[in-house]
Amino acid sequence: MALAVSSAYAAGQEQQRQREDVQQVVVTAQKRAQTMVDVPQSMSVVGGDALEKHQATGFADYLKLVPSLQLVQSTPGEGRLVLRGLDTGGVASTVAVYLDETPFGSSSGLANGAILAGDFDTFDLARVEVLRGPQGALYGASSLGGLVKFVTNAPDFDGFAMRARIGAASVDGGGVSYRTNLVVNTPISETLAARASVSYQKEPGFIDSIGTAGSDVAKDINKAENYGGRASLLYKPHKDFDLRLTAVAQNIATDAPSMVESDPESLETLYGRPTQSQFVPQMRDIHYRVFNGTANWNLGSASLTSSTSYSTQKQYAREDVTFNLSQFVEDNLGVPNELYMGMELEVKKFTQELRLSSNGGGRVDWLAGLYYTDEKGDLAQRYHALVPGTMTPASGLPMLADVKLGSNYREVAAFANTTIHLNPVYDLDIGGRYSHNKQDAHQLGDGVLTTPADNRAESSEDVFTYAVSLKRKFSERTAVYARAAKGFRPGGPNVLPPNAPPGTPTSYESDSVMSYEAGLKTQTDDGRWSLDLSAFHIKWKDIQLLANVNGFGINANGAGATADGVEISAGWRPFQGLRLSANGAWNKARLDDDTDPQLVGGYKGDRLPFSPKYTASLLADYRWTIGDTTPAFAGASVRRMAGQHASFDPDYRLANGRQREIPSYNVVDAYAGLELGNWTVEVFGKNLGNSDGKLSTAELMPNGMFAYPNGALGTGVIAPRTVGFTLTREY
Repeated sequence: MALAVSSAYAAGQEQQRQREDVQQVVVTAQKRAQTMVDVPQSMSVVGGDALEKHQATGFADYLKLVPSLQLVQSTPGEGRLVLRGLDTGGVASTVAVYLDETPFGSSSGLANGAILAGDFDTFDLARVEVLRGPQGALYGASSLGGLVKFVTNAPDFDGFAMRARIGAASVDGGGVSYRTNLVVNTPISETLAARASVSYQKEPGFIDSIGTAGSDVAKDINKAENYGGRASLLYKPHKDFDLRLTAVAQNIATDAPSMVESDPESLETLYGRPTQSQFVPQMRDIHYRVFNGTANWNLGSASLTSSTSYSTQKQYAREDVTFNLSQFVEDNLGVPNELYMGMELEVKKFTQELRLSSNGGGRVDWLAGLYYTDEKGDLAQRYHALVPGTMTPASGLPMLADVKLGSNYREVAAFANTTIHLNPVYDLDIGGRYSHNKQDAHQLGDGVLTTPADNRAESSEDVFTYAVSLKRKFSERTAVYARAAKGFRPGGPNVLPPNAPPGTPTSYESDSVMSYEAGLKTQTDDGRWSLDLSAFHIKWKDIQLLANVNGFGINANGAGATADGVEISAGWRPFQGLRLSANGAWNKARLDDDTDPQLVGGYKGDRLPFSPKYTASLLADYRWTIGDTTPAFAGASVRRMAGQHASFDPDYRLANGRQREIPSYNVVDAYAGLELGNWTVEVFGKNLGNSDGKLSTAELMPNGMFAYPNGALGTGVIAPRTVGFTLTREY
C-alpha cells in the first residue's frame, strides 16, 4: 500500500511538472508583462533552471540556446556580442545589455563599449531574454542588432529559503576548477523582503607560455576568477505600490588572455597544444558595480514606473608587447628591455527612466516614457619598460608613451508605443523614439613613441527610430507577425591634433539598420510541440569602421551591408519526461560595396566578420523516476558552428583575394543528475570532443607585425574538455 501511494505521489508530481512546463512564459523585454506569443518579433528566453542544468555561467555557454547569437572573445569578461551577423569590428556595441531595468556598458565609441558587454553571473537568475533585430524604438542607442536582458529573481514574501551549491571540474590540459554559490531569501516584515546571493568561480587555465625557442617557461597562464554578489530589498506597503532596491558587485580577474598561437593561413593551433609566447606576465581585471531603484505605482487605468540607476565598469590590464616593440626601443634608445602596455578604463553611467503605461483591458494598450543618461569615460594607456626577465622598471629610458582620453556622453530621449487591437485577432503595434545625444572628448599624450597631444573634440546629433508590426493571433498559443524596425548606433568625435592634415575626419556619423521581419510562433495546448520561425532582411547604412587616415587611427563611416536570414527554434515531447529541441540560424550578411582596401580591407560581397553561414544546435533532456521516489535527469547537446570570416585584414585580403577564414567546429555537452530530497547532485561534461573552436582572431599591430613570433596569429579559443560535478542543497 505504501508503494502504491508513493508511486501515485511521484506520478502526480511529474504531471504537475508537465503542467507547469506548458504554461506560457511571461517576459518583460518590451517594458511590459507579455507572453512570448504576444511579442511581435523574434525572441528567445532561457530560464534560470536551464542555465544551471547546462552549467551556463557566461555568454560562451548559452550560445547553443539562442539562435543567431555569436560571441567574439579572447578573454573572460571581454566579449563582443553579435546578433544576426551585424558586426564589422567597430568600437561601439551593436547589442544592448540590460540588467533588469539598468542599461549596462558604454553607449559611445570612446570607451571600449564593443568588447565590454556585461557578462553577468547567471546564478539565481529568473531568465535571460534575447530580442533579435533592432530595438531602437524602446531601447535607443546601440541596440541595432538586438538586446540581451538579464532578469534577476526578486525578493519573495512567501517565506525563508536558502540554496547552496558547490562544484568542481577537471579541465583538459589544465588543473581543477572550483565554484560555490549561495542565495538567501527572507521576509523581514509583512511589507519588506530581502534576497542576497554570492558566487565564486576559479578556473585553472590551460594555455602554456613558450619562449621563442619553444621551451616551456610557464604553465596554465590563463587562470581566471569570477566572484561577486547581488542584494535586493523589496518594499511593498500595499498592493498598488512597490519599491525594489538592488546592488550588484562582480569582479572578473584573469591572467593571460585565452588566446593561442595559430597558423596564419589554416588557423590550426601550433606546437601541438595551446601555447602563447609571453614575456611579461599579463592580467586583466574587470569590475562591475550596479545600483538601481525601481518604483511601480498602480494608478488605476495606468501604471507609473521610475527606474534610477548608477553603474560603473572598470578595466585594468597589463598587455605584453615585448615581441612587437622592445627591439625597436633597444635599437633606438640603447636599453635592452621587455615591454608592456598598462591600461585603465573607468565608465560611470547614470540613467533615469520614467514611463507611464496603460493597464490593459481596452481597445488600445499604450506606453510613453522619458529617458536620460550621463556617461563619463576615462581611458589611460601607458608603456612600461622592464629589465628582461623581471618586473623591475628599466632605467635610462625617457617616457615611452602616456595617453589619456576623457569622454562624456549625454542623451535625452522620449519614446512611446501603442498596441491597437483592431479586432479580436489582429493587433497593430507602433512605436517611436526621438533621442538627442551630445559628446565631448579630451585627449592628452606624451612620450617618444607617440605624438604629443592636448586635443579636444565634440559632436551632437538627433536621431529618430521606430518600429511597426502587425500580428494575427489564431489562438492563445499561435500567432504570425510582420515587423519593420529601425535601430542606430551613436556617432561621435574623432580627437585629432591641430596639425592633422586636411581631409582627416573630425567626427563620424551614427550608423543605422532597417530591418524587415516575418515570423510564426506556435505551441500545442499540451506543450508537446512548439515552433518559433522567423525570416529577416536587414539593410545597414553608414557602417562604423576602424580606419587609419593620414597616419591617425580614427572611427569612420564606410559602405553599407545587407543581412538575410532565417531562424528556428523547435521543441518536441514524444513522450512524458523527454524533451527534444533544436535551435538554428542561416544567415548571409555581406558588404554592399568596397571599403577602402588599404585602410579596412573589405570588398563588395565579403561576408561580415564572425557571421557564420549557419549554426545549429540539437538538445535533449530526459526526466524520470528511479524506484518511484527519486527523480533523475539527463541531457545532451551538440552545436555546429559553420565556417566564418575573421576580422577584416587589408594585407591578407590583397595578398589572397579573400578574407581569412575560420574553420567550422562542433561542440558536444552532456549532464546527468539525481534529486535526493533537498539535495541535487549533477555530473557534467562540456566540449567532450575537445574541439579546437576559434572565437576571435587578433588584429595586426599598427606596424603591420604579428603579435607572436614566427608569424603566428593569435586566436581566441573555447575552453577544452571539462568534466565535473555540482552538489546543491535547498533549505
